[in-house]
Amino acid sequence: MTTTPLLRGLLLRASHGCARPGRRVIMFGDRTALRELVEPVIEAMGYELVMVELTGAGSKTLRVYIDSPGGIVLDDCETVSRQVSTLLDVDDPISGEYALEVSSPGLDRPLAKPEHFRRAEGNMVRIRMIRSHLGRRNFTGLLKCVSGEGAVVEVDGEEYELAYNDMDRARLVSEFENKIPRSRR
Repeated sequence: MTTTPLLRGLLLRASHGCARPGRRVIMFGDRTALRELVEPVIEAMGYELVMVELTGAGSKTLRVYIDSPGGIVLDDCETVSRQVSTLLDVDDPISGEYALEVSSPGLDRPLAKPEHFRRAEGNMVRIRMIRSHLGRRNFTGLLKCVSGEGAVVEVDGEEYELAYNDMDRARLVSEFENKIPRSRR
């Protein structure tokens, strides 16, 4: 295992690819299984797991976004990275090599849970749907209201009701990004 000093707490891990009895292999894009595996460890350390994503087909990257009431610093990312790496070495849920990145959610924080949407109410958001919804997949607008089932986003004066289960990805739009004209994004 080799650790590199990147701001995001990058940890490279090579898997031996051996099949072990009882080994649960997580398929590409299975965020729920990854969340269920790492969330208890991260919460026991006093952090909130914001989101987990596994990207890339050949060169895979497992991204773990964490937060805490006082914010996140590099030492937090390194500490969580070591614990999650140890857990993944034992459980070995991802076949092949991958990079582990642990970071704060940043200014354009992902919105992955209903409580994330509640905290973002009244802010600009960008949501990509799994499938087309009313003729479009991408919605960038004001997050008007939130329920347990989904959110209402106002885009160009029209309100769209979007279910969490139909969302592929959602995030806050940073104040800086919001000031850039659409033609330059």
